[in-house]
Amino acid sequence: MTLKQLGPDHYAAIAMLALPKRGGKTYEEIAEELGVHVNTLYNWRRDELFQREYKREIVRASADRLPEIFAAIPAHIIKDGNAALFKTLLQANDMLTDRVEVSHNAEESKDIDAIKARLAEFRKRSESTDE
Repeated sequence: MTLKQLGPDHYAAIAMLALPKRGGKTYEEIAEELGVHVNTLYNWRRDELFQREYKREIVRASADRLPEIFAAIPAHIIKDGNAALFKTLLQANDMLTDRVEVSHNAEESKDIDAIKARLAEFRKRSESTDE
């Protein structure tokens, strides 16, 4: 079943699930507190709308801690030599972008007659398959 909108029970579940380590509660305890079966909670967690709001809540809850998280990153990079963490830090600060290389063979692109011949060949094939 796909949720069309979220109700108060969904938002209450999201609030509990978004806590670090679910606030120390099991899924069963959360379901009991909400008055739903644990399978209902599992079904909600698989729903796209529920997941989207759950992720938003995690971002909202952690936004206040981002400055201290970013401040701690350089020490971890230096201590552990964590290249992936360093890459993440650079990307988050718009200091690193993905590099895309495009190769170009100038000789092939200069041969206009060869390109025209290939186009004519494709047209001929296309016309023969249309019949």
